[in-house]
Amino acid sequence: MAYAATAGEVNVAVPAAPGVLALQRALVWLVGASGAIVFIEPSPYEIVTLLATVAFFATGLRLRLVLMPLLLALVLLNVGYTVSAIPLLDQSEVASWIATSWYMAVTVMFFAMVTSEDTAARLDMLRRGLVVGAMIASLSAIAGYFNLVPGGHDLLTLYERARGTFKDPNVLGAFLILPALFALQSVVTDKLAKAFRNAIAFGIMSLAILLAFSRAAWGGLILTSAFMLALMVLTSRTNAQRSRIIIMAIVAVVLGLALIAVLLSFDSVAEMFKQRASFDQSYDEGRFGRFGRHILGAEMALDLPFGIGPLQFHRFFPEDTHNSYLNAFMSGGWLSGVCYPALVFTTVIMGFRHIFVRVPWQRAYLAMFSAFVGTVGESFVIDTDHWRHFWMMLGSMWGMMAAAQAYKISSEKDASSA
Repeated sequence: MAYAATAGEVNVAVPAAPGVLALQRALVWLVGASGAIVFIEPSPYEIVTLLATVAFFATGLRLRLVLMPLLLALVLLNVGYTVSAIPLLDQSEVASWIATSWYMAVTVMFFAMVTSEDTAARLDMLRRGLVVGAMIASLSAIAGYFNLVPGGHDLLTLYERARGTFKDPNVLGAFLILPALFALQSVVTDKLAKAFRNAIAFGIMSLAILLAFSRAAWGGLILTSAFMLALMVLTSRTNAQRSRIIIMAIVAVVLGLALIAVLLSFDSVAEMFKQRASFDQSYDEGRFGRFGRHILGAEMALDLPFGIGPLQFHRFFPEDTHNSYLNAFMSGGWLSGVCYPALVFTTVIMGFRHIFVRVPWQRAYLAMFSAFVGTVGESFVIDTDHWRHFWMMLGSMWGMMAAAQAYKISSEKDASSA
């Protein structure tokens, strides 16, 4: 039964009754919202995603041929991890790591298949859910940092850094970037009332990112925002749109600097900001510092076809790899070490090719692509290979690209028949 997608005003043929379609979209929203609550195991995100996967398969979900390379890469990646972990599976944390890796692969395929159909509407629901979840995480982080709720400081902060509903302040900051980009898009393009609401949301998320004191998240928000706004200017259809984006971006920068100035008037914030903003960190420097470990680990990887197994790097060095590409080699040997960067950078290259494709969900695509590229860059200095939102973005990217090809073919057929 053909059903008109509510987002983008595009008619998308979906083999489902309207009630089933509404249920599917609601589940997509719930998955997005639950992604912000991951401080317990298993997290609500994992439970909701599993239930949504079962529901989608029961109500109709197709594996497109164009997604087969993605499936193959994910299988090979995790086969490498599993083979390297065989001697270590008696360790519960290693077995759990392997199970999580396979589960992340399942979520990638879930998002790819889900967003390849009814794309505009489902992406809109995912965006709405992510923004709601981000607001929950951000408000929790801010309340915990400023001790606005009894006992909240100990629960919602770590090492005097806001973490909200996450285990790690770094992951909180990284997660908030994509919803913040969605809010920023509304600020620079939507009507006044909606733009004002999203300006408040963007300010709250930005404050939470600042209080997480994650240098990667600080830089990620600034760079991905600039990158996304540049893409929006390049893809805008009118000069009026371009002018508004540029003007509103300048206003956002001025307000952001004012917010930082106000926060730095608090001694505790200023001291932590000074400490975290320094590039002279002890764990980054020296032979066994963050970057020294990258070089030594790369040398080891060349001599170890099967790697050393998951979670073993710290047995040879003071800390973990803090580099997802190196970690793939060390945890899964040459097979995973080749498949992981190949999968990631193939997605980036394909993503660049779809920037100027005119589809109804282009705005959402630009935000997700910008956040994804930012995480890809961040993966050089931190372990992102089990970040749930990273795999969500990767799967959604493939789904959107598959849908774009189908939309383009459909549009060409319509034009030729007319």
